[in-house]
Amino acid sequence: MALLKHLFFSFTIFIISFVFCYGSLQEDPLTSIYVHHSPSVDDGGTLFKNFNKQSANVLSLNRFEKRGSLKKVNVNDYGAKRNGDTDDSEAFKKAWDEVCDSGEAILVVPKDNYLLKPIRFSGPCKPNIEVQISGTLEAADDPSDYDEDSRHWLVFEKIKNLYVYGGGTLDGNGKVWWENSCKKNKKRPCKDAPTALTFDRCEDLTVENLNIENAQQIHVSFQDSENVKVSGLNVNAPEDSPNTDGIHVTKTKNIQISDSVIGTGDDCISIVHGSKNVEATNITCGPGHGISIGSLGAGKSKDVVSGIKVNGAKIFGTKNGVRIKTWQGGSGSASDIKFQNIEMSNVTNPIIINQNYCDKKKRPCQKAGSEKSAVEIKNVVYENISGTSASDVAVKFDCSEKFPCQKIKLQNIDLACEGGDDAEALCNNVDKLSYIGHVKPRCSKE
Repeated sequence: MALLKHLFFSFTIFIISFVFCYGSLQEDPLTSIYVHHSPSVDDGGTLFKNFNKQSANVLSLNRFEKRGSLKKVNVNDYGAKRNGDTDDSEAFKKAWDEVCDSGEAILVVPKDNYLLKPIRFSGPCKPNIEVQISGTLEAADDPSDYDEDSRHWLVFEKIKNLYVYGGGTLDGNGKVWWENSCKKNKKRPCKDAPTALTFDRCEDLTVENLNIENAQQIHVSFQDSENVKVSGLNVNAPEDSPNTDGIHVTKTKNIQISDSVIGTGDDCISIVHGSKNVEATNITCGPGHGISIGSLGAGKSKDVVSGIKVNGAKIFGTKNGVRIKTWQGGSGSASDIKFQNIEMSNVTNPIIINQNYCDKKKRPCQKAGSEKSAVEIKNVVYENISGTSASDVAVKFDCSEKFPCQKIKLQNIDLACEGGDDAEALCNNVDKLSYIGHVKPRCSKE
């Protein structure tokens, strides 16, 4: 009897231990990460960043595991000819309707060639939809195909929790628009051309691993959207292609752009009115016009941007490096901006603020000091920026006399002329300009 009691007691202890261990193993992984890696008050946020990274990895794993259960809707099954010559727009529309209406589905574009006229992939849709682009989408190059909407080729609009990826190529086939641009042919009137890929009024959007090339005008635009993650984009067009911005951000909040290579005929990244909390990391830019905030305040408009960070970029052979550009006569503000950890090579204007931009062809520029308003520029930090300038002036702050730039900080700056000579810094109308660490060149007028 004593032996039986001993065996019963041992078995009970074993069962209790098993249940406890099993419960620990089944603990929510996000909760587990938070408990064991809670950031201390004075750790500088490092552990919190690690927590975010691990959380993102868990979410990515969950997405990958769930993908196997999603219904695959193949555009080829809806009549796509996939020869690159026949219009496949209707097949794409039918496949999209199926994905959007059913939810829990992937729109699959295989490794074939597809010719497409302008299409709107519209929501709202049922939850959990993805678009997997492995093939090549080529834009129709007949301008008459864009009569109903001359500003867009492919548009995703009013969709929540959309994931677009796949390693495929979107070719805007923009040559016909470039040749008819007023910048190429002065005799022609200036007209807008289509944006190749637009995300409009989307929430919780992820776009990654795509090639976007030869856009009619802007390559990819994020507008009126929120909580956006963009990574692994390769964007390219000839250096002389007009107005072919790489990534354009407007009226969008909480967007992260990372690990992307951009070379076009205009801004690599342009950030304009209504954008807040924009972060760009590990960006390669060139050729083009650099990374720009603006233009802002055109047509005497009130434009506001804030919370912009560019952290980690290689910029080469561009007209500008990091630029803030505002029009004379505008209003609003550009504030809380940080450019850091940037390498420049043969850049004409590595660091530039132009608060007095105007188009002399449309109207005469205002005389300095006569402006009644301006887009205010304040709280801007330039940190750890080095490399070479293609011009004698590596740092240029051309600010408004009546509304000067405020609180500009230069920290650890090392810029020289391409040939090795010392570069210059020109600073007009900067209030509270400060230096930290090694800064070269420094402004001769402060």
